[in-house]
Amino acid sequence: MRVPLSWLREYVDLPATETGRDVQAKLIEVGLEVETVEQLGAGLKGPLVVGKVLTIEELEGFKKPIRFCTVDVGSANGTGEPQEIVCGARNFAVGDKVVVVLPGAVLPGDFAIAARKTYGKTSHGMICSGDELGMGDDGSGGIIVLPPEHEAGTDAIELLELVDEVLDIAVTPDRGYALSMRGVARETAIAYGLPLRDPALLDVPAPNSFGYPVKISDPLGCDRFTARTVTGLQPEARSPIWLQRRLQKVGMRPISLAVDITNYVMMELGQPLHAYDRSRIQGTIGVRRAEQGEKFTTLDGAKRVLDAEDLVITDDRGPIGIAGVMGGANTEIADHEDGAGTTDVVIEAAHFDAISIARTARRHKLPSEASKRFERGVDPQAAAAAAQRTVDLLVLLAGGTAEAGVTEVIAPTGPRTITMPADHPDKVAGVDYGRETVVRRLQQVGCDVYGQDDLTVTVPSWRPDLAEPNDLAEEVIRLEGYENLPSTLPKPPAGRGLTERQRTHRRIGRALAGAGYVEAPNYPFIGEGVFDQLGLDEDDDNRRVVKLVNPLSDEEPALRTTLLPGLLGALRRNDGRGSHDLALFETGLVFHPREESKVAVRLPVDRRPTDEEIASLTEALPVQPRHAAVVLTGAREQAGWWGKGRPADWADAVEAARTIAREVGVELIVDQGQYGPWHPGRCAELKVLVGDEIVTVGHAGELHPRVVKALGLPARTCAMELDLDRLETARDGAVEAPRISTFPVATQDVALVVDSEVPAAVVEYFLRGGAGELLESIRLFDVFEGEQIGEGKKSLAYALRFRAADRTLTVDEASAARDAAVALAAEHTGAVLRGA
Repeated sequence: MRVPLSWLREYVDLPATETGRDVQAKLIEVGLEVETVEQLGAGLKGPLVVGKVLTIEELEGFKKPIRFCTVDVGSANGTGEPQEIVCGARNFAVGDKVVVVLPGAVLPGDFAIAARKTYGKTSHGMICSGDELGMGDDGSGGIIVLPPEHEAGTDAIELLELVDEVLDIAVTPDRGYALSMRGVARETAIAYGLPLRDPALLDVPAPNSFGYPVKISDPLGCDRFTARTVTGLQPEARSPIWLQRRLQKVGMRPISLAVDITNYVMMELGQPLHAYDRSRIQGTIGVRRAEQGEKFTTLDGAKRVLDAEDLVITDDRGPIGIAGVMGGANTEIADHEDGAGTTDVVIEAAHFDAISIARTARRHKLPSEASKRFERGVDPQAAAAAAQRTVDLLVLLAGGTAEAGVTEVIAPTGPRTITMPADHPDKVAGVDYGRETVVRRLQQVGCDVYGQDDLTVTVPSWRPDLAEPNDLAEEVIRLEGYENLPSTLPKPPAGRGLTERQRTHRRIGRALAGAGYVEAPNYPFIGEGVFDQLGLDEDDDNRRVVKLVNPLSDEEPALRTTLLPGLLGALRRNDGRGSHDLALFETGLVFHPREESKVAVRLPVDRRPTDEEIASLTEALPVQPRHAAVVLTGAREQAGWWGKGRPADWADAVEAARTIAREVGVELIVDQGQYGPWHPGRCAELKVLVGDEIVTVGHAGELHPRVVKALGLPARTCAMELDLDRLETARDGAVEAPRISTFPVATQDVALVVDSEVPAAVVEYFLRGGAGELLESIRLFDVFEGEQIGEGKKSLAYALRFRAADRTLTVDEASAARDAAVALAAEHTGAVLRGA
């Protein structure tokens, strides 16, 4: 919101010595974020005057049209003689009043003006455009042409209000009232302790039966609609300079008088308005929901297909406007240059549902000044005053006549009240404000306050963000000054630190970083098209996503069910920027929808939620397991004088999974697998034992070439993803440190012949189970397939290490443990000792 200081002074009697910087500091103290203070006309120095064009001579023989003009500037040039000026613009004629800068003046940007010879003539000054004076776009596209009533020689700096200060305020979504001069003026008055001249305090006639007919079919979407009619407008009437300049200063372009007045009142009172050409309206004005697929052309000329949730303004033909967003081309105010011009207008001042307007504006990608205000909250009781203000200005500036009819359709609503203990702000802030201060501050923001120990607060209509006691406490605290809050360090109870789960996740991050991986956190949003690129089956659970109602990007409207898309995107970007040897990791939440959706409870903020409230909230949220994933490409070990190095391959991805499992304290079972994006011949299925059940917790390996091509990745890219929550369920209590035995180890090697399709991990699992407590470790050191073994068979050689904590094992004890291990493996896998 851009706020000209000269306009702000109309509503608050600020001290004459107060500068924009002073006002900025005061507004920041009461919680408004004033980003900059723009100095309009900085460095501007006259003479800059009104001139009347006397003659125009067209100069020939140049590449572009050039005109030699004589201009009457009164006595501003010291002689009273016509001023000779060369100008290339063509949007003015003899007799027009223009803005002339004379030699010796300095324009914004330190542009000094002097007499100079150009195009064979001497130009004594310059005829100015709005851009050259720092005024912004006035819609003319060229020289400023002033109304004829201004005398030649009049000071144009004062006439055009070129010197001013403009405060640029970043208005947060909960402060919609600050998107108006009225709202900012109220905050300024509070900050300075001065009275406010409220521009909405107008005498408004009561509604009657003579107004333009209006029918509201959706009172929830539109709870208030005011219509006023003004006739006999002069089509040739133009917006006065003061009106145009105020619109330019707040960042709007003057268009035509009727439109400029509605924009001006919107910026003044915060109430969006719309003016319809009465001759183009047929029948009753209505408000309803659009029909699905209904078509409509908006003021910008775009043809739009409406949604059933869109709120539209209609007449007997159909839609004439998208409510709260943009009007229609079929009832547009006609400019006098395009024909006879509009002489009769119907003014609409309505109040629409904030959520409905926000969704419509985003659905059609059609943000507007009106929708920006409606979706943040507009004062419903300002509609009648805004309509009256618009009517008054049309009568004053366009010579119109206000019809006696006043239409006002209102859905009955009661005032919003909040009950709050008088000491509630004290408890929230930790400061003893006292009841008097609390009541005074709430009254300053427009609340009516009653009661002693318990206050009953009636919230003003322009503050829809005040909904509960904590909102009222925030108002008291911000007006008393955030800077006055004491700085108190929190005192956590002794004995509480990170949970075991948090410590585990930190260990995992440190272990992966120590193994050469770089952490690359990503946004948790994805587009569903990535599942096709990853080659997931149509019935894959990962395709079931939680969609966002208001996504940051329409291309990524869902929450991720896997970490791989984000990591692979980071890998692709870095590879494209010249980093070809990459090893990235991420740990984070993924999101899966629940079978039954529930509405989340609103947790309190003045106390700790109960366990039941937290459980109820958790049940309404998506399932959010924590995953860990890595991606690799390029060289895993660099070449140098120490060796040739080697590229990253599927085994590195598997080893990353083993690294994570070791930090969790779980033995990982690595089996051959096939899933989604991984190469079917180079994919490991990662499993753990939970109780008596083997559970899959992830996959690792090399990505499928089709996936690599679809995602634009380097060849032979590898990846791994684990479900950490499932992995942790396999852990039996806290991780115990290994016992170090002082007794020697007994090693036994076994070679087992099994069918080729039997995974080595399964054989190892049963060997471990049969060996008993004496087994210290087991390692596969050889795999052999050949004629000696037989067709469809393979030989797996394992080294088994046995050790006792309290004695040296005998050969018989080690052999017995080995035989038990082999027997269990033979029973479940059909393994046979090689050579037996």
